[in-house]
Amino acid sequence: MAKKQRFRDTKQKRETKINTVEKPLIPFATSGIKAKAFLTDVFMLLMPLFYLSIYVVFDGLEDVSVHRVEAWAYAMVPFLLILTIFMFKDEGRTPGARAQSLKVIDFHTLGKPSLFSIVFRNFSLLFSIFIPIFWLIPFFRKDKRMLHDFLSATCVIADPNPPKEKVFKAK
Repeated sequence: MAKKQRFRDTKQKRETKINTVEKPLIPFATSGIKAKAFLTDVFMLLMPLFYLSIYVVFDGLEDVSVHRVEAWAYAMVPFLLILTIFMFKDEGRTPGARAQSLKVIDFHTLGKPSLFSIVFRNFSLLFSIFIPIFWLIPFFRKDKRMLHDFLSATCVIADPNPPKEKVFKAK
């Protein structure tokens, strides 16, 4: 039995099943909103941890000026662990992402990312942050994904159904 030739269908302007594959429309978040969410996370979570590392672990700014890498490590490792816990427990949301109605999803399944991909995404975030050439990647792509999104197969979307905030009423 001969295989159906696709070029004849194209030549005669008939659609084939191969040409009609539809991809789901994903509401990717813009770079500006993702930057707002990241800055919110940095100022809510990282800065207090950095101040703790300066004044609790070290003896102040003079000691930190000698041990800069260690001071940042004492702040960044708990920061990444806290981000991982938030993302895993709150369906891909950090406090900054929740404030901006963003959500991290698995790129292939469009569901909640696995714990491994969340951990890998957060630790590869360090390379995306500290090497400025990687900041340009989202400006050349439609989906606005950064390096750590590619490596972990995740993406940040504008959440169509943000969680409702619980309102406590005074008696």
